[in-house]
Amino acid sequence: MTAITVEGLQKAYGPKAALDGLDLTVPQGAVHGVLGPNGAGKSTLVRILSTLLRPDSGRAEVAGYDVTAHPDEVRYRIGLLGQHAAVDEQLSGLQNLEMFGRLYHLGGKAARARAAELLEQFGLGETGRKAIAQYSGGMRRRLDLAASLIMAPKILFLDEPTTGLDPRGRTEVWQAVRSLVDGGTTVLLTTQYLEEADQLADRISVVDHGRVIADGTAAELKAELGGDRIDVVVHDAARLVAAAAVVGKAAKAPEYEIETDPDARRVSAPVADRIGALTETVQGLAAAGIEAEDIALRRPTLDEVFIHLTDGGPADTEEVRA
Repeated sequence: MTAITVEGLQKAYGPKAALDGLDLTVPQGAVHGVLGPNGAGKSTLVRILSTLLRPDSGRAEVAGYDVTAHPDEVRYRIGLLGQHAAVDEQLSGLQNLEMFGRLYHLGGKAARARAAELLEQFGLGETGRKAIAQYSGGMRRRLDLAASLIMAPKILFLDEPTTGLDPRGRTEVWQAVRSLVDGGTTVLLTTQYLEEADQLADRISVVDHGRVIADGTAAELKAELGGDRIDVVVHDAARLVAAAAVVGKAAKAPEYEIETDPDARRVSAPVADRIGALTETVQGLAAAGIEAEDIALRRPTLDEVFIHLTDGGPADTEEVRA
């Protein structure tokens, strides 16, 4: 079953196209990550899907309802957590959730019961009567997340939910999201944090200039960079170019796929035969008299996939085909 369907979605702000024919499909019960740089169209997509903004053209359905033709039906079935906390600093956590419950037309008793239930679900039961001003950043975002679930929505939109949080706060929010998915909630997650998408998303759509330029699991996207990579850190930065030639020959990689980082004194290249490339690199460096501080085989990171797709070159080709 499909929770979200987007076809040819377009939205412009004056002469600038925020969405330029975007297509997206999200199955029920999954976490779908939408990854992209600032200005890629991520927040505009969420605003349209949550009925806060009308598209210029194209079609979008959420929980089986067209977002333009039946916005009330969509709103009844979704939750939304934006980039900024929407809680009242002067109220306690319990009072905030009760207030949201009343805004959703729950009676006083039902609102209090639902607030208490959500506080326990998100590990805030013992702090529910404290003022929000005493909450940490991670606790505030967990409370925000709880508020978006007052009506137990089938679909939850998380628009860069951990922006500004420290690593501990980010981890707290991730744990809360995982518990929701285990309960059957479908999550659309927009983020700039590569690790966040890697940790949470079952599938990832990379968006740039208002279009999806790549789609797949984290493993599938990483495989586009050629699987394993070999990294060499040289002792002398002046030998980096010579080391790159050795690594490129050993890896049998074309020149444009060999990456050098002068500041880190590192050269990196994709490899097909990991053991053969490692052996030949060690022998080649020794023959050339190049001292290496570190030689390692590793899997590509999602950061590298992101740069590869959104920083010209191969990404431009991908966008033309989309």
